[in-house]
Amino acid sequence: QVQLVESGGGLVQPGGSLRLSCAASGFTLDYYSIGWFRQAPGKEREGVSCISSKDGSTYYADSVKGRFTISRDNAKNTVYLQMNSLKPEDTAVYYCAADQRSWITTGQAMCNMPRALRLGYWGQGTQVTVSP
Repeated sequence: QVQLVESGGGLVQPGGSLRLSCAASGFTLDYYSIGWFRQAPGKEREGVSCISSKDGSTYYADSVKGRFTISRDNAKNTVYLQMNSLKPEDTAVYYCAADQRSWITTGQAMCNMPRALRLGYWGQGTQVTVSP
């Protein structure tokens, strides 16, 4: 059935790198707008990086610009988030999401909160902990 499954999280020291993967099954991910979100302890979920299938535009939160890169492998039906120069404030559960809703006209629109909370498909999340 329809699923998004994140993997690749773990414990890393500040300045380190991780690559998160989000594997889709039950649907073809390349026809969907896709994105990564995160939720830190005691904080609201926020949009990290999103790509709109409408115009192909990509959005990055200001806090991760220049450090994170979103990409996809259509053959593997998988989306990735390469995270470099990690900081303690990046510690969070990271979720991938996908949707085809018409209002997702740009990557920025998809990542906008709180509307993004109601995106159609969500993974279960993967924990990223950045600590010395």
